[in-house]
Amino acid sequence: MRNVYKIFAYLIAAEVVVQAMAMVYAVAGLGKWIDGGGVFDKALMESDESPFPEVVGFVVHGINGTMIIPAIALLLLIFSFFTKVRGAAKWAGLVLLLVVVQVTLGIFGHEVPAVGALHGLNALLLFSAAVYTGRRVSTAAPSAADRPETNVATPV
Repeated sequence: MRNVYKIFAYLIAAEVVVQAMAMVYAVAGLGKWIDGGGVFDKALMESDESPFPEVVGFVVHGINGTMIIPAIALLLLIFSFFTKVRGAAKWAGLVLLLVVVQVTLGIFGHEVPAVGALHGLNALLLFSAAVYTGRRVSTAAPSAADRPETNVATPV
């Protein structure tokens, strides 16, 4: 179960990388499209039209961030109870908390653009916490319940 826990922790870190790549891909495509004479306005946002191919980056970022990463983080927390590693649940809980904060910042970032900066900062915190959570499994001591009992002879 330790390996599953570690894989899911690293999977969250990898998903944060995918999020950054998808967003930059979409924004770069948008910039290129606008340079070519495209107009980005509310009417375009509300239409079902796909004005440039890189718009898929926005879709990937939205679906990944609101559904896939939270599901992986929740599974990480569930697996943490079976890893028999001290502190596993605490770190998985922190990762899940950072994911909840990230989703919230992403949603409110549409209303208050300054929140977008916090969204980016929290992404770095989430990435770091997920990597640390995965790495510590190899070095962490087993929980008290998993340690073998040792019989020590005592003088009578």
